[in-house]
Order: sequence, then structure tokens, then C-alpha cells
Amino acid sequence: MRRRDFIKVIGGGAAAWPLGARAQQPGSMRRIGVLMNFAADDPAAQARLTAFLQALQQLGWTNGGNVQIDIRWSAGDPERNRRYAAELVTLAPDIIFASTTLSVTSLQQATRVLPIVFVQVVDPVASGFIASLGKPGGNITGFTIYEYGMSAKWLEILKEIAPRVTRVGIVRDPANIADIGLFGAIQSVAPSLGMQLSPISLGNASEIEGGISAFAREPNRGLIVVGSAAAFVHREQIIALAARYQLPAVYPDRGFIAAGGLISYGPDRLDDYRRAAGYVDRILKGEKPADLPVQTPTKYELVINLKTAKGIGVTVPHLVLSRATEILE
Repeated sequence: MRRRDFIKVIGGGAAAWPLGARAQQPGSMRRIGVLMNFAADDPAAQARLTAFLQALQQLGWTNGGNVQIDIRWSAGDPERNRRYAAELVTLAPDIIFASTTLSVTSLQQATRVLPIVFVQVVDPVASGFIASLGKPGGNITGFTIYEYGMSAKWLEILKEIAPRVTRVGIVRDPANIADIGLFGAIQSVAPSLGMQLSPISLGNASEIEGGISAFAREPNRGLIVVGSAAAFVHREQIIALAARYQLPAVYPDRGFIAAGGLISYGPDRLDDYRRAAGYVDRILKGEKPADLPVQTPTKYELVINLKTAKGIGVTVPHLVLSRATEILE
């Protein structure tokens, strides 16, 4: 197994105790499993994990002291997600922390007992993870990433920064429940903005290359990249294609802009990871996932890369700049 696919924060360690035995010994080492649906060498993903781990430490959980943390990185691969989910469950941790719908789906297939706290899930009810946001009712709770209607904001921002755009390529995973809902919300507002939509499927690198290249052949084109983990994993390729074809593009979070994307609007991902640490802490101290309501984001970011704007000939209006949370130059 390659190092980038499998990183274990605490190497070796004692054999996993049964969950009940650990719960009966208050001074014993606790165990947390982590399933990250990103590549281990991805700086943005590492920053998110660090935010989670630092928040845990501030709550009194010292890695290697009173808690052991086992981490798997699946890099957006469904098979790795299934395999690593099963591995983590076999370790019998006290709780598992998971990022994105794909990871939670794999964990739910592996266990209906171990507590799970998630981040970056759009619709946990439709995905079958919980009964309702207010009363999850099972072994899973966490933090949603945004409501479907927020994706309409991406189209509005694109119109503001590139008013000549009349056709928009929507880069999304057609098999992803969240991406289907986000695409539907964009479709609902497109006619009022005079936009025609062209779905572009997220697949492997060659499929992304072919889809965006074919879409970009005619003028007045722009892109919206919805927020699936697959888009984040392939973000450097998507950003490079947008630059090659001079396509103004709107992305779902800051990680795309730090990698050279034009503009993003979405929740502060680091804040969501920090807040998730609070739920992990509460569950380790005895509360149940069924009793902890699923929460929505509280902080949003509008991030603009002016160097990229200049490179593709886009002049970002002052009104948009004035709303920016962060401007990269």
C-alpha cells in the first residue's frame, strides 16, 4: 500500500479493544478513525484535517496521549473508500470522522453502530444517513456543506463578472445525489439570466479534458464547478483547462482559487472541520449522534484571484471586489 494512500497518524499501537471495554475505563486511550475523501498530498485537504486536529487538541484530546487517531485517504476513489471504511470499522474506534457523501456512504455500509460525524455532505436526509436534520435518529450526525439553492448564486456571480457569457458548462458528477440537486437549482434560474446550460461530466482525466475542450470551442462560454469531492481532486486540471480556453469560471470553495481558479463562493471549509471536532468531543464524552442535530454552515467566503482574472481578460467589477472575503493578487 502506498504511503500517499494510507497515512496512520499513530504508528503501531496496542490492539484495538472492544468498544464497550474502552468505554468502561475512563482513563484509557480513546480511538478516532478518520476517512478523508482526498489525496494525502493535497495541501488544501491537509489544511482541513489540521483544522480538525487542532480543534480536538484545544478540547483536550492529545494525539498519542489520551487519543489515537487512524487516518485513511481515499483520493476520491470509490473502491478505496469502501476498503478503508471497512478497515477503520475493523479497528473498532470510539468514533469515526468522515468527509463527503462518498465516505459516509461507505461507512454506513460497513457499520450501523459506531458513531460517525461528517462534514461536506449536501443532503444527508436524501442520502439516507439521517431521519431529519433536527433529529438524526441513528449513529450519524454532522455538518452539511450548503443548501441546493446556493448553487444559483454561482450563476449570478458568473453573470456579474462575465456579462457576455451566454452558455455555461456545469462540471458535475451525474451520479452524485448532491450534484444532481445543485444542477437542478442552477437550471431553475438560468432562463431569467439569459443563460443556456451544458452539463459536463466529471470522470477520469481524459473525460474531463474531452468534455471541457468540446464545450469551449465557441465564444461566450463560462464554467461553474459544483462542489463534489471528485471536482476537488481534479481541480488543477479543471483550472488549467479554464485558463487554456480563457473561460471565466466560478468554483465552490477557496481551495480552487488558491490553485489558480478565478472566483469562488461557498462555506468556510476550515470552520466546518473545527466545528465537527466539537461534536466528536461531545460524543466521546457520552452524548449520542442521534441527539445532536445536523448543522448548516455559519461562515461563507467570496474569494477572487486577480492574477487569474487578468490572465483570461476578465475585469472584476468593483461591486464584486467590495464583497470579497479575500483577494489573491
